[in-house]
Amino acid sequence: MQLVYPPVCAGCGKMTGRHAALCPDCWGTVRFIERPYCEITGLPFVHDRGEGFLSPDAIANPPPYQKARAAVFHDGVARKVVHGLKYSDRADLAAMMAAWMVRAGRDVLDDSDVLVAVPLHRGRLFARRYNQSAELARQLARITGKPFLAGAMRRVRATRQQVGLGLRARQDNVRGAFSIQPGQAHRLLGLKVLLVDDVFTTGSTVEAATRALLRGGARQVNVLTFARVATPGEETLYA
Repeated sequence: MQLVYPPVCAGCGKMTGRHAALCPDCWGTVRFIERPYCEITGLPFVHDRGEGFLSPDAIANPPPYQKARAAVFHDGVARKVVHGLKYSDRADLAAMMAAWMVRAGRDVLDDSDVLVAVPLHRGRLFARRYNQSAELARQLARITGKPFLAGAMRRVRATRQQVGLGLRARQDNVRGAFSIQPGQAHRLLGLKVLLVDDVFTTGSTVEAATRALLRGGARQVNVLTFARVATPGEETLYA
């Protein structure tokens, strides 16, 4: 199998020592998200504004989730990795991505009881064959031992692609798009939920999903994504 499918870099395609890894050159270009950032939204700051500092948007428009964290900026090699998982049947990348997410999201992982993935609508799931967010959540559960509640939430209507939409249009697009699966609310009742997704762009999707979880009985919701766009609302091909 190694001869037929040799391990190559997930970023550039060069030979590597193992599968689902990056070569030294690509690894050096990944921009990991480190503090300082907004303690609520996880929005990175250019300058250190002090421990516990909140972004103006988090103060003016508090999100429904408790905290959001992301591992890397959604550009360059990280963007290619997301594309591979999401559109190119590279589910094997989920283990590497989840390991980075554990490092970035230790505080929200420790403050959560169970994991829930942002669901795809059944039409899109059929086209892609798997839900990339669920693959990340499954790997996070394997690493941390936290229960993954697969199938707890559903996307009740097909939403249009978010690409090309502004903030208000994105919010309208996903409003009311999620609900708890019938008969699944007891699995969430009174628990702290960690909502898992691949990319955080404007936050519209995770906010809509968070509201559905809270309506379904969750005590609290934190958010953990693999990547985040550098600027809120920045348009990207894969977000």
